[in-house]
Amino acid sequence: MPLTDTAIRKAKDPGKLTDGGGLYLLVKASGGKWWRLDYRRPVTGKCNTLSLGTYPETSWPMPEPSGRKPRSC
Repeated sequence: MPLTDTAIRKAKDPGKLTDGGGLYLLVKASGGKWWRLDYRRPVTGKCNTLSLGTYPETSWPMPEPSGRKPRSC
């Protein structure tokens, strides 16, 4: 289920709020919220995590990637 801005603002418990395709919001106990993307490298197949910024500085909704979608881990 896609994340909504309201659900993100209300998130207080530490953990991950997933949006699918490897995209998630990492919520820390301190109250910080970070956008992360898990993906696999095409050549090696190794799993990696890309940090996309913090919430609310990184706007929502995030634009969908164009072209091929990354394979999540």
